[in-house]
Amino acid sequence: MSRTALNFALDAFLLAITVTLLFVSAVLRFVFPLPTTASGWTLWGYGYNDWVNLQFGLLCLIALAILLHVMLHWSWVCSVALTRLAGKSAKEAKLDDGTRTLYGVGLLIVVLTVVGLCVAAAALMVERPPA
Repeated sequence: MSRTALNFALDAFLLAITVTLLFVSAVLRFVFPLPTTASGWTLWGYGYNDWVNLQFGLLCLIALAILLHVMLHWSWVCSVALTRLAGKSAKEAKLDDGTRTLYGVGLLIVVLTVVGLCVAAAALMVERPPA
């Protein structure tokens, strides 16, 4: 499969996941009642919690597809970042594969750490209702 065909297939897959995620989110927001009163309600045999699980699964799938998309365009991302953000010329913006890989892994570690810290902070700050 050519790189162009792979990019097109991935973009079509991302579009399909995005549209499906939008549909599931709209169902959860506009079809079901509030989550506190949705117990027992079903749509096509699936309850509110099933739809929420589907939404989260689609969100994870779209995140992985976006990660793959960025990986396939990583040379371009690094080049644009260096020329536009760092003000380097096009000749200075060329990095070897190892350096680009280190930047990518470092960025992924930073992003995952920030998300993890935000989830940890939310878990520590959540308040239970009074008993």
